[in-house]
Amino acid sequence: MAAPRRRWAAEILHFWFQTLGPADWFGGGEHVDIALKRRFSRELAMLWPRPAHEFLADRQTALAAILLFDQVPRNLHRGTRHAFTFDPLARTITRGALMRGWDRGMGLHQRQFLAMPLMHSEHIGDQIWSLRYYTDLGNATIRRFAVDHYRMIARFGRFPHRNEMLGRESSPAELRAIAAGNHW
Repeated sequence: MAAPRRRWAAEILHFWFQTLGPADWFGGGEHVDIALKRRFSRELAMLWPRPAHEFLADRQTALAAILLFDQVPRNLHRGTRHAFTFDPLARTITRGALMRGWDRGMGLHQRQFLAMPLMHSEHIGDQIWSLRYYTDLGNATIRRFAVDHYRMIARFGRFPHRNEMLGRESSPAELRAIAAGNHW
């Protein structure tokens, strides 16, 4: 794949896929949060007011923007409502990239993160798309996470583990779901 046209995009792609790895992506911790904050908080603040179409010039810039608006906030604002502030922009970029077929030719992990905003969405339509996408991806582990996310939205219409951060009241059933481990 060609290199992205923007320096920040090249930097985040290199950092995410070359410096970090699966243990950092999904197990993370303070060291990952600090590194992402130091390296990309300025870009996040500067770029998020831009319209989605500006990040759809090429597949690499789109993937980098999805990481910036979907993954970086979850590390920088862990445990707060601001972790989800950028989700609508990330979803719009994801939809645009997938509709252009830009996932074709990407590796497994790149494809996984390209579609991640659909898995993070509280909209059932996005969850259905996510479930189909991750099923077609052909990786049983990744698909299992898509199924788990879909089931929460199909059952509750939202992710119960976000309720406290977003000031929403949890039902007893939602509290049981959280206690059962449904809090990614």
